[in-house]
Amino acid sequence: MKIGIIGTGNVGTAIGSGLTRKGHKIKFGHRDPNETVADAAKWGEVIILAVPYESVTDAARAIGIIADGKVVLDVTNAVGDNMNLLIGFSTSAAEELQKKMPKAHVVKAFNTVFAQNQSTGRIGDEKLTLFIAGDDVKAKQTVMQLGRDIGFDPVDAGPLKSARYLEPMAMLLINLGYVLGMGNRIGYRLVKG
Repeated sequence: MKIGIIGTGNVGTAIGSGLTRKGHKIKFGHRDPNETVADAAKWGEVIILAVPYESVTDAARAIGIIADGKVVLDVTNAVGDNMNLLIGFSTSAAEELQKKMPKAHVVKAFNTVFAQNQSTGRIGDEKLTLFIAGDDVKAKQTVMQLGRDIGFDPVDAGPLKSARYLEPMAMLLINLGYVLGMGNRIGYRLVKG
């Protein structure tokens, strides 16, 4: 697939690396006038939004109606200055993005995985779970396949409002990794019996 990745930080480059390894074509969009957000979004069959949360509104504005009918994969976490969750309980960052892009198919995924593990979907020999939330079945299936391509075990976590659970899961992982000192070689694995 042709995938436009908005953002060239650790997350965008890690996901791009994992997808490129499986033959997907990647085009990055960012602040560089030679690689604009709009150009990458227009080119991609899928748009991955991998920018800091405070840049989401600007990125959504730059993408605009280009996203209509496309899968927009939201990998952001609404993290504040004090490592607090900025949105939660009655909405999520993903649901707010859907309001900004009402004709796009917003899917939440990858936000519960540290960037260092996003290019392989594994820690050592252990396959990580990729939780996926969205309202459009086909869009979720597309993201689940991209996750499988990288190496994850994708799990449908339900409708987009399930991002209200996935975003706090990311905060827990960040807290375990950085505040409690476990490091970034940790992740979630759903065990099915």
